[in-house]
Amino acid sequence: MTVPPRAGSTFVEYCGERWPVVAGAPFYIGREATLSLDDNPYLHRRFLGLHDENGMWWLTNLGTHLSATVTAADAGFTATLGPGARMPLVFGRTSIVFTSGPTTYEIGVEAARLDVSAPTVEFLIGGQTTRGVPNFTDSQRLAILVLAEAILRRDGTGASAIPTSAQAARRLGWSLTKFNRKLDNVCDKLDLIGVSGLRGGGGRLATNRRLRLVEYALSTRVVSRDDLGLLDAEYARNQGSDQQ
Repeated sequence: MTVPPRAGSTFVEYCGERWPVVAGAPFYIGREATLSLDDNPYLHRRFLGLHDENGMWWLTNLGTHLSATVTAADAGFTATLGPGARMPLVFGRTSIVFTSGPTTYEIGVEAARLDVSAPTVEFLIGGQTTRGVPNFTDSQRLAILVLAEAILRRDGTGASAIPTSAQAARRLGWSLTKFNRKLDNVCDKLDLIGVSGLRGGGGRLATNRRLRLVEYALSTRVVSRDDLGLLDAEYARNQGSDQQ
């Protein structure tokens, strides 16, 4: 049965049907759940959970072996939600895609904005605990912003939209040494609070580290489209100056 949403309501959509999500009542998605998809034996009985906490809507992967791809097209945001991980749904309209056995599912979530300006409470990323959003200096935020620029401008998505360190440095009018130092500082801060995938070594590519940083920054709204003007201002400020 399709339930027409009220203005400001939160609902889950699947195959043209809509189910309301009520604050204080967890909503489960799976084989035997609030939204029972089908009798696919490869699918967890309760795979995903949606609930409100501390003024935000949260999506949790309750499974043990399946991951879900979470995308907010309007914000150019895409992230993988692994087993045991959870994330805040801060973009309004979110698409969740996952494959179980031979079947691929796509779920839509329309999350009404609650009384919160940005996610700053404890949440989980990649199965690890992260407490809050650290304070970044202006130059550190610029290093994050320049990496996220193409996605924020909706000029691309995924790793192909992330500039190289050299490209990012040129965009800001910085030396490559300065940009890499700021990037290292940002990644060190986030690594200390448990954000995974930001440390080099072990065969990890720098591109993956930059993409992981952009995913984190967009999901926590460290940077936004409103900040993009700072890039041109920084470039103009650095023209003719020594950035070594």
